[in-house]
Amino acid sequence: MKQVRTRYAPSPTGRMHVGNLRTALYEFLIAKHAGGSFLLRIEDTDRERFVPGALDIIYKTMKETGLKHDEGPDIGGDCGPYVQSERQATGIYLKYAKELIEKGEAYYCFCDKERLESLKQTIDGKEVMVYDKHCLNLPKEEIERNLAEGKPYVIRQNIPREGTTTFKDEVYGEITAPNSELDDQILIKSDGYPTYNFANVVDDHLMGITHVVRGNEYLSSTPKYNRLYEAFGWEIPTYIHCPLITNEEHQKLSKRSGHSSYEDLIEQGFVPEAVVNFIALLGWSAESGTEIFDLEGLIREFDYTRINKSPAVFDMVKLRWMNGEYLKAMDFDKFFEMALPYIKEVITKDLDLKKIAELVKTRIEVLPDLKEHIDFFEELPDYDIAMYTHKKMKTTSESSLVVLRDLLPLLEASNDYSREGVEAVLMGYIQDKGIKNGQGLWPIRTAVSGKQMTPGGAYEIMEILGKEESLRRVRIGIEKLNKAVEG
Repeated sequence: MKQVRTRYAPSPTGRMHVGNLRTALYEFLIAKHAGGSFLLRIEDTDRERFVPGALDIIYKTMKETGLKHDEGPDIGGDCGPYVQSERQATGIYLKYAKELIEKGEAYYCFCDKERLESLKQTIDGKEVMVYDKHCLNLPKEEIERNLAEGKPYVIRQNIPREGTTTFKDEVYGEITAPNSELDDQILIKSDGYPTYNFANVVDDHLMGITHVVRGNEYLSSTPKYNRLYEAFGWEIPTYIHCPLITNEEHQKLSKRSGHSSYEDLIEQGFVPEAVVNFIALLGWSAESGTEIFDLEGLIREFDYTRINKSPAVFDMVKLRWMNGEYLKAMDFDKFFEMALPYIKEVITKDLDLKKIAELVKTRIEVLPDLKEHIDFFEELPDYDIAMYTHKKMKTTSESSLVVLRDLLPLLEASNDYSREGVEAVLMGYIQDKGIKNGQGLWPIRTAVSGKQMTPGGAYEIMEILGKEESLRRVRIGIEKLNKAVEG
């Protein structure tokens, strides 16, 4: 059997859209699942859209997501160069375009901008230009004269107006397009560079690509691709068109959403492994029904015949849940390294930051969430004493005041503010008074945190705060309750 070879062929035009990352991921998984090769090819022939630094973003993203390529610009291979502008410099695209001209499958077009503008027409509310084959049958002498004079030209594909073109897609099945709807697309632009579509076909063939993954917006272009393959007598690759990715309102995912690119998601505190896992499920599901996968698990399970036709919804709630699962399972040292910048945004005091990180590790979904969970360690908030009243704990402002007054001298007398030391004092008091745990612990936790919800209990919080700060907060609690209860 022929070795499976796939490629990710991004254009360096900015941040990596999640749709492009999904394409790269599926290409990677298809190759690795079959024991094949995954290539990286940079398509930079559209010089107007080229963004400096975008190439670095591509390499960085692929490294962080674990999508390691077997051949590419940075590591070489037998099919290089792997950058289209470098391939363009060898004259390879013009050579193949001229071969198509010899076969009658392409032709020189010398029409100027003014004439092309006159061909524009409105179809379905959109202004489009349908070329009329004006230059198809120019006399050979006129073509040679124009070329000798340096007259600007493009090379167009010659597509018959009659009949149909049919192709098979692994997701959408067999699709037939009337040739009358296929424009004579440009293969070589007036600047000598190939168009994206033409360079794609030439490079895919020369690099032995067997499977091509792309968004379903390219379905309408595929008949033109196939006509090129057939004109050259080349083997057509297996096509896998993926469904559109939409937001929760079922609109196309755009930059305005704030999470359309991989970099957006990382900046929002998502971890690369969770992003990869989530993106794999945007249009695909495992036969086993499993949803949490590491990259090796995805390689084992991935079957492209299970890609869906219907649009994939970018469900932020699900991504947050998934990210939380990754944070829970993460090695603590790695978690602490990632969490530390966020912790330092809110904690400037000399506290045990590792203990703080331990408290929040299993309680957050994305890293920035930890800030609102831990800010009380830095400064006791000005809280409402209504928090001391808790029906389930059977506490009131009055009962809480009694507990805090009783505990204050016990806590002042203790010098052991380890978790175990604090627990011994509090539980000793609860047992002596014969009260329920909640009746003793709720008031003290409220006093030292000033929050309804905290990532840890009174023992953990007071251990981190230490004796002096814990006592200061207990006294503030007594003062607040005194004013309310005793007036």
